[in-house]
Amino acid sequence: MKLLFERSRPGRGMEYLPACNTPPAEFAPGQLRNAPPRLPELSEVDLDRHYTELGKQTHGVNDGFYPLGSCTMKYNPRVNEALAALPGFSELHPLQPAETVQGALEVLYRTEKLLCEITGMTGMTMQPAAGAHGEYTGLLLIRRYHQSRGDMARTKIIVPDSAHGTNPASAAMAGFTVVSVPSNAQGGVDLDALREAVGPDTAGLMLTNPNTLGLFDPNILEITRIVHEAGGLCYYDGANLNAVMGHARPGNMGFDCVHVNLHKTFSTPHGGGGPGSGPVGCKAFLEQFLPEPRVRCVDGEYRFFTPKHSLGRVRSFYGNFAVVVRALAYILSLGRGGIPEAAENAVLNANYLMNRLAGHYDMACGHSSCMHEFVIDLSRLKAETGVTAMDVAKRLLDFGIHPPTMYFPLIVHEALMVEPTETESPETLDKAAELFLQIWQEAHDDPELLHTAPHTTPIGRPDEVAAARKPVVRYSFES
Repeated sequence: MKLLFERSRPGRGMEYLPACNTPPAEFAPGQLRNAPPRLPELSEVDLDRHYTELGKQTHGVNDGFYPLGSCTMKYNPRVNEALAALPGFSELHPLQPAETVQGALEVLYRTEKLLCEITGMTGMTMQPAAGAHGEYTGLLLIRRYHQSRGDMARTKIIVPDSAHGTNPASAAMAGFTVVSVPSNAQGGVDLDALREAVGPDTAGLMLTNPNTLGLFDPNILEITRIVHEAGGLCYYDGANLNAVMGHARPGNMGFDCVHVNLHKTFSTPHGGGGPGSGPVGCKAFLEQFLPEPRVRCVDGEYRFFTPKHSLGRVRSFYGNFAVVVRALAYILSLGRGGIPEAAENAVLNANYLMNRLAGHYDMACGHSSCMHEFVIDLSRLKAETGVTAMDVAKRLLDFGIHPPTMYFPLIVHEALMVEPTETESPETLDKAAELFLQIWQEAHDDPELLHTAPHTTPIGRPDEVAAARKPVVRYSFES
């Protein structure tokens, strides 16, 4: 489709603004541009059609099945959007005095208490703007804890080889050295390797449970015990909390701090670079280091306060507040009974779809059951037909399904990570299963059809390497 600049025609425009009723500002010659900005000149219908066309070419949870593994692309209830748009929330200024924003402070306070109950933590900050930002904040808590004890030798963070890529990146950004530990044959953490990795230089462990293979590690209590006995702390990557919320709490598994993805587990908008929110919670002994300001209730009045040894701010103001409003609405809508039911349905849907496919597709580590997601291993299909995980993913686009996460986790070489989420119906799952099985048959009958897919989308297969390494991010005007 054409860019706005390509649609532009000189002199075309739309002017509905009333005449200015204040004197125009006067600027010194040195403050003015030498030439007017090269903005596109469009009629209203041109502009409307441009954005309508863009909308038709996007795909989200409102358009169709979106089983993006580890990202929990679940439906976002419209009531959450309506509440976040209330004038009492949307028209606030972050620098207003606390006494004029008591409702907003109550939202932050109540959300903190509910998330602490769900995760088994004692205190929480809403500042981090995304999951990786939450990881970084949690690692700063761990670093500040060891520094407060004068234990400066603890410089290493242990990360499983199946971890999200942001884990080692966040650890490195926080100033730690990353130590990778392998998975065992069952897909969990290799305990012997973990015992060898820990020592007096261990600052902590980063782990998500269930892990990226969609498996709950049965040795989780032993894992956290090993790290604690070595003097390290345990950090819980909350990416997969959707599978266990209301049933198992990271705090009870032995974790000392955790980040929660409000834009995943708690159904707020997700994708396109934001908005996100990654609140970080911790046990009581780490609360003194949490970012400031936090909110507390004193005699029925909500006030800001700064923890005793706060590490300072990790973001401007109080985080992505409108995302917190949406998450609170979701939690209150589901309630004490609905939160665990959502997790149960997420696990049920994943197991249902996985078992519909298991007779044809191989599952990573040979598992016959999973938590909220599962990983298909296409190594055998590639060896037999030449069809890769990329080919299958591209073919799914022809049927209006967003592909699963590709080639992750890295320990599965031809991986497709599928997460149906709890908001999909049996009819949707059955249709998806039929399409996966059709594609499996196509791989054996006509592999070239998959090698050249997709066939029905606005573009085929772009040069993804060139797009990543040499992106064209600006429009070049003709001279």
